[in-house]
Parts: sequence; C-alpha cells; structure tokens
Amino acid sequence: MLEQEKVFKTLANYGIRFFTGVPDSYLNGFCNYALEHCGKENIIAANEGNAIGIAAGHYFATKDIPLVYMQNSGMGNSINPLASLVDKDVYAVPMLLLIGWRGQGNTEPNHPQHKLQGEITPHLLDVMHIPYSVLTDDHQEFDDVIEKAVKYCKETRQPYALIAPKGVMAAMDKPNNKDDFYPLSREEAIEIILDHMPADTVYSATTGRATRELFFLRETRNETKNHDFLNVGSMGHGSSVALGMALEMPKRKVVALDGDSAAIMHMGAMTMVSKMDVPNFMHVILNNGAHESVGGQPSAGHCVDFTSIAEACSYATVHQPVTTKAELVDAINALKDCGRASFIDCRIHKGLNRKLPPIIFDHKKAIDGLIADLNEES
Repeated sequence: MLEQEKVFKTLANYGIRFFTGVPDSYLNGFCNYALEHCGKENIIAANEGNAIGIAAGHYFATKDIPLVYMQNSGMGNSINPLASLVDKDVYAVPMLLLIGWRGQGNTEPNHPQHKLQGEITPHLLDVMHIPYSVLTDDHQEFDDVIEKAVKYCKETRQPYALIAPKGVMAAMDKPNNKDDFYPLSREEAIEIILDHMPADTVYSATTGRATRELFFLRETRNETKNHDFLNVGSMGHGSSVALGMALEMPKRKVVALDGDSAAIMHMGAMTMVSKMDVPNFMHVILNNGAHESVGGQPSAGHCVDFTSIAEACSYATVHQPVTTKAELVDAINALKDCGRASFIDCRIHKGLNRKLPPIIFDHKKAIDGLIADLNEES
C-alpha cells in the first residue's frame, strides 16, 4: 500500500488539493486520510455523477484541477457528466479520476457482480478518450504518474484517470468505526423486521452489509432464502427491485431493506410510489449515517429528514425516525396494513459484526429460487 501522507503531499506538490467522490474499500486508505486531513476540501458525494459535477464547479470557480474518487462500479453514474459536461467539445473540464479496480483479473472470484465491471474498466475509459495509468505501490512511480497526469490535464483541459488495483490505496483490513449513538445494530433491526412481518414476506436487501446479515440470519433461523433478493451490486437500486416485485405480487408483502448511502445515491427512486398503488410495499432505511461497508466514512444519512421526504413522495410514515426496538415494532405494526406504500427511517449505530464470514453463494441458484417462489401462484 502507498503511504497516504506521501500520496497527498505529492498531489499537493502538483496543485491537487480538492477531493470529492464516493468511498470505496479499495481506496479506504485514501478516503480516510482525506476525511481526517482535508476538511472542507473533501466532499463525499451522493453518487459519482454528483461528484463529477461538484468537481466541474470547483474548476470553474478556481481554475484548479480537482480529483474525483470512486469504485469502478460507480463509473456508470459518472459517464453522463463525463461525456456531456466535461468533454472537450462541451465545457472542457480537467480533473483526475481515482478509480478502485474491483474485479481485476481474478481478484474477486466469489463476487461475480465485479467480474464484468473489472473487465471493462479500462475499455470504458478508452471509449471516452480518457487516458489512464494503472497505479503501483512504488512512490517514485506515483510521483511520475501524477506529474504526467497533471501536465496532460493542464494542456488539454481533459480528465486523466488513475486506476488503483487491490492493495495500492487500501489496507487489507477495513476499519470498524463503532459508535453507540443509537441502541440498535443493523442486524438486530433486520431480525426485528423478520419477526414482525408475515413469514412469506419478500425482502430486497441493499448492497453491503444488509445482504450479508440477512443471508446469515436466514441460516441462523433455519429459514428459506427463497424469499430474498440480495442486491450485491448496483448500489442504490435495491428499493427499485423491491418496488418492481411489489407491483406484480399484490398478495405478498415486499420490504426493501435499504441503506442510507444507497438511498441517497438514487433518491429519485422514492418518488415512484407517488404514481403507483402498492400498499404491500414497505421501504425501510437502515440508517447509520455512514458508508460502512467500504470504511465507515460519513454519509448525509443523519443530516437528512428521510421521513419528510418520504411523506412528500406519498409514503405513509410514523412521522419520525425510529430508534429503539419498541419504536420499530410499533412502526411495523402501524404501517404493514395501512393501505399505502410505507416508509421507516430506522436509526442504527455503526459497527461491523466481525463474526460473519464473507457471503459466498451461487447467484444463479439464488435468483432462480426467488423467481420460483414468486411464481408459485401463477
């Protein structure tokens, strides 16, 4: 791993002092150093496209080259502004793109959601005519790359990408940033929901720890996994998958087990219930105010009034966040048969359950089991 203090000194030497993006576990050393040392010059964005826009605005206002960081799975969110805002034939905005390279080669054999993205990462940059360098953990090479990249950005007013393979910008072990601000853990909240919804309820668990915790709760409780969709990729779209199922399964309860960072990433999805009659759909945000799965960096989750947003989008709510087991149980009982799509902002504390092993499963078998379960009544 590159020593992050040296990384940031090198960047500063070449005038790179403003950072924005979405945290990634392959970049957790970089992201956590920026969080601890860069103050207002580091903005954790809602999604990668949002970060590209913020970076463009920074350049317009200062003429300084910004750096945007992201996991390669977030490149899709960035493509539109890169192609239609930043491009040389539009507004010609220079910036460095630091991209964590999940799925490179065979680095993620148990996580097929990264396989195709890992394969196409360099090709996406080629298609957008964005030059790139693959980083190593050699500091002199890093200095040479940054000198070359900044020179290119200044001469062309275009982006240059820095691709970070596994281990270059991150420690092998993720930090576990625990707090006790709220009493419930995410795992406890999920189990309370399982206990107080009908046994045949369908669940869509968001990217990250919620999928792992639901998976192992089913094993511990000796329950079928055929009612569950594990949204292991496509961050921010788990609630949309749940809504799609709820529309076609009016006799089954469908619960989206969402995360605050995931919900923020594609918050527009919440507006969809305003146009639809889906009384069997419940949207629960397990809100710890953090990007916990990739290093615990703060999100806007505890700064946002999700409940008021949900009410404005036509969800039924209990008008405030819930923070305890009793409040969560009361909210579930009040909303599960209320006759409208419903929403709960469940405030939980940060902290990873280190006892849970990595989630390894046959994705095709899992989705075929869910499809069979959903189509039994057809």
